[in-house]
Amino acid sequence: MALKLEIVTPHSVTYSETVDMVTLPGVEGEMGIYPNHVPLLTSIVSGEVIVQKGGQEYFLAVGDGFVEITGERVAILTDMAIKAENIDEAKAEEARRRAEARLAEKIDDEETAMVSASLAQSLAQLKVKRRQRH
Repeated sequence: MALKLEIVTPHSVTYSETVDMVTLPGVEGEMGIYPNHVPLLTSIVSGEVIVQKGGQEYFLAVGDGFVEITGERVAILTDMAIKAENIDEAKAEEARRRAEARLAEKIDDEETAMVSASLAQSLAQLKVKRRQRH
């Protein structure tokens, strides 16, 4: 039995394929989803999605969002989703440095939240890209 994985951002459908298993960055930690999983609607955090398909693993960096899980489908709605091979490591590293520098300054709570989210996305991209090399 297979599982349909769909990852949607405000800009496009980033991923839409049948897979064997998905690992998601849940609020409480990683969640492994197999076919026939109990229905669930929950939040995800910036991090790494691991897709298992045909005996291979594929990696994507995702931002904060929501996931709806049924027995045969995983639908992720997120503000960022990038396949490992499409991540520009130099740009992600520069974004990380800028965010960390900005957080060191005196900024209001709203800007702190926005910069922290940007930092989390940069770190997710770097984790996925660096895993791809090893």
